[in-house]
Amino acid sequence: MSFECETCVRRFNSYVAVCQHMDALDHWGPIYDCETCSREFGSQHAANQHMNAVGHWAPKIECDTCTERFHTQDAADEHMNALGHWENYCEQCDRKFQNANNLRAHLNSKIHRGTQVHCPFCSAAFVTASGLSHHLETGSCPKAPTLNRNRIAQLIRQFDPHHYITTKQIEYHSSSSAASTTYEYEVTNAAYNGAAWECYICHREFRSSAALRQHVNSPTHQQHIYRCPNGTARCGREFVSLAALFNHLESESCGFMRFEKVVKVQRSLTDAMSGHGKRLIQSEAFFN
Repeated sequence: MSFECETCVRRFNSYVAVCQHMDALDHWGPIYDCETCSREFGSQHAANQHMNAVGHWAPKIECDTCTERFHTQDAADEHMNALGHWENYCEQCDRKFQNANNLRAHLNSKIHRGTQVHCPFCSAAFVTASGLSHHLETGSCPKAPTLNRNRIAQLIRQFDPHHYITTKQIEYHSSSSAASTTYEYEVTNAAYNGAAWECYICHREFRSSAALRQHVNSPTHQQHIYRCPNGTARCGREFVSLAALFNHLESESCGFMRFEKVVKVQRSLTDAMSGHGKRLIQSEAFFN
C-alpha cells in the first residue's frame, strides 16, 4: 500500500513518511472548512455540499448599523425596520434615505427646522440662512427696497476688510451710489437668432426675450465675489452671491460648520446690515 502526497505526484510506503514529506515541503492540500461547524473537507465542492445539506452557510448580509448578519436581504431589512437600524434613517419620521446627503437635506428641511430664520426688516420667515439672503439680494424685501446684491456686497466688504469671505476685486467700485444702484441689462432684437433668444455669453437659448432678460440679469454670469472661509481643508470654492455661499455652508459639504452655526453667522450679518450691529469679519473667530 502506498500513500500519495496531497500536492505533488510522489508516493510513500508509510503514512508517517508522506506526512514528513508534506511537513518539510508544505505540501499539505488545502482544507475547506464548514462556515458554521468544525468539519473540514478536501475540496470546496464537498464543503458546499455539506453546508447545503445541513444549512450551515454563515449569514453574510450585514445590518447597516449593528454587527448582526442575516441569510437574506429581507431578514436584514426586517431587522433594520424593527430597530431603526438603517444607516441613513430619520427615526422621527420613520424614513430611510439613499445616502447621507439626502438624510442631511431632510433634517435641514422645513419639516425639522421650521421657519425660524426671520428677515430683520419685514419679518418674513425662512427655513435657511440662504433663503433669507436670496430674499434680500433679489430686492424682494418690501421694507428694504434699497438692498440688492450689489448693495449687500458693498456692506459685506465693509464688514470683511481682510477678505475672509470675500474675494479681492481690483475693479470693484465701493461708492455708495454705484453699489446701491440696481443695474438692468436690456435685451434687444439683436439677441434673436431666428429661432430663439440667445445669450451671447453662454449661448443658451430661450423662448422669449423676457426669459433671456431674467437670465442675463441673474448672477449666472457675474463675478465670484464670495469664497468659502474653510482654509483648513482648502475648500477654495467661490460664489456669485451671499445666498450661494450660505447654501454651501449649510450643506456641510466641506465640514466647516454646522447648519445651526450658519444661521447665527447670517443673523450677525443681517443685524449689521440693519444697523443693529457692526461686527467685523476679521478672522475665523467670527464663525466661532
